[in-house]
Amino acid sequence: MSTEQIPAGEQAGKRAGRARHHPLAPPEWLLRGLRPSSAPVPWAAVARAAIALAAPLAVGFAVEEPEYGALVSMGALAGVIGDTADAYRMRILNIAVPQLFGAAGVALGTLVYGQGWLAVGALTLVALVSGMISSIGTVASVSGLLLLLNAVVGAGLAMPEPWWTAPLLLTAGGLFVLLLTLLGWPLRGRLPERTAVAATYRSLADLLDAAGGPAYEEQRHAVTQALNQAYDLVLGRRARVHGRNPPLVRMLAQLNAVIPLVEAAPAVHLRGRPLPPEIPAAVRQLADAVEAGRTEPLVLDLPAPPEGVQSARAIDAALRHAAGIVHEQDPDRYNVDDRLGRPAALRIRVRRTARTALLSGASWRYGLRLALCIGLAQVLVSVIEVERSYWVALTVTFVLKPDFGSVFSRAVLRALGTAGGLVIAAAVLAEVPRGWWDVPVMAALAALIPAFSVKGYAFQTAAITPVILLLSDLLNHSGFDLIRPRLLDSLIGCAIVLIAGYLLWPESWHTRIGDRLADAVDDAAAYVERAFAPVDSDAALRAARTARVQARRRIYRDLSDVRSEFQRALTEPPPTGERAAAWWPLVVAVERIVDATTAARVRVNHGAQPPAAAEVADITAQLHTLADSVRHHPTPPTPHPTPPPPGSTVLTPLHQELNAARSITTQPP
Repeated sequence: MSTEQIPAGEQAGKRAGRARHHPLAPPEWLLRGLRPSSAPVPWAAVARAAIALAAPLAVGFAVEEPEYGALVSMGALAGVIGDTADAYRMRILNIAVPQLFGAAGVALGTLVYGQGWLAVGALTLVALVSGMISSIGTVASVSGLLLLLNAVVGAGLAMPEPWWTAPLLLTAGGLFVLLLTLLGWPLRGRLPERTAVAATYRSLADLLDAAGGPAYEEQRHAVTQALNQAYDLVLGRRARVHGRNPPLVRMLAQLNAVIPLVEAAPAVHLRGRPLPPEIPAAVRQLADAVEAGRTEPLVLDLPAPPEGVQSARAIDAALRHAAGIVHEQDPDRYNVDDRLGRPAALRIRVRRTARTALLSGASWRYGLRLALCIGLAQVLVSVIEVERSYWVALTVTFVLKPDFGSVFSRAVLRALGTAGGLVIAAAVLAEVPRGWWDVPVMAALAALIPAFSVKGYAFQTAAITPVILLLSDLLNHSGFDLIRPRLLDSLIGCAIVLIAGYLLWPESWHTRIGDRLADAVDDAAAYVERAFAPVDSDAALRAARTARVQARRRIYRDLSDVRSEFQRALTEPPPTGERAAAWWPLVVAVERIVDATTAARVRVNHGAQPPAAAEVADITAQLHTLADSVRHHPTPPTPHPTPPPPGSTVLTPLHQELNAARSITTQPP
């Protein structure tokens, strides 16, 4: 088998194996973390960060209150780090909501400043709350992070009087970032959503280009990511808003039109022959039309589909349907739904959120881990004299974020990134005189944060460290003497996380990944059953198709989450990293099973003979057996696959993918 035909996880395992043959080579899990990402530099965010952190300092020096300027810049720093969304309404949530939690955190920290064991107890309790709410979602995670970070800073640094001054200034810094962010809204409007929909079409064109070839698997994953991103952006508002917002309705209709093309792609791939180049080119033309907002009709020059080839007929029909939708200026706003299910009512979502935070075992587990580590850090610095001791708890807070990546690798990368950042900070604190020179220096250092953040966690840490040290120096006037204690504090914080937050909380492979992967296999079984369930009316047929599309999208979302967890596990040392590399092919196999099911359904829709109910039931039973093996056995027993029925049926490719998946589970991880 050529390298191009080996799935990504298997290639990762082979690379890891090669690295172990060279004793002097750094471990692969460390190299992955230190390898910079190829993501482009967000130049708009670079300029925004430079202005957001330097301007408050300039104002502070102008009014002879540099401490106030430093606090505003510190709030702006939190806003810069949290500004990760594309759509403007999501950016408002990502910046504004965490600022409210941050203000509450610094207020609480200020009130317990210098209170000894009371401060220890208060920060431990805040850590528990922070960890529990972090399990709710992205905005809640950043909010919990900022709540604890600012509480630690408020309890460790002397803040201006009265007590509400620091919360007010920090919030002002975050709102300043939000203001700078929203300046482009009148000019760009719906551009992020429209760009995301167009990117989905372009990703689909790449998928159709790759159909029948070895690059198909990678491109399919890219389409899943693009669809997730586009639906998240377009459906960010309540469903009831869509009826009053024609641009959003039109973008949602254009996004829905992608689904038949996505469904037809697996059938084309399984046929094993490349598509005529005119078809991917036509999809790219539609992408250009979506991005430009054009409504004039586009004449597609498409070759006629070969006679009797169901996959070609499906692609042709889906592409012509998409062309009509893309150029429709005013789609029926009351007949456009999303393919993932409409959002639940607000009260239902609030109730679900509260239940997730209060009753979830994962929520309590992370909250207790974080509380234990913060409590140990605060007890340690209370018993042992540690200069500027708040940095230990800050390190714990930044590192112990499982939803941001592997805790183990983040601890190691945090230590390395801090060391690199301290080199920059040492040069600044030693050579740059305090005063107005801090303003251009801060602008230059702040610009590095978004530029380095997209490259990896170690690079982000290296960029943030000198900024925090410069702001701390403006508040405490410690100068170059900050450098050595900061490195020592970071190492202490990383050690606390590795021992009390990682080694003492071992999570079994099945708890972390195995059960989620098994659930995905069970969902695939349900999808097979639903795809070929008999229907007795046109209304039932439409309802069945909608349910099938929603089920497939949910499976791919779940598998995307499992992939992310595998990526985190791959950055950990053996045995976790090795086991992740060994089991990754099963994730790909489940995706192929879902693809084969979709391809079979498309062929049936366009004239192929439907499968027998007994054959569908047999495949469903085999998938449930496979899920049980993944869920209950560390090394599943050798299976006894049921041979496919004699002759060729529309489900023959599905039988082949299922047997391939079962063969993976026979290999010891």
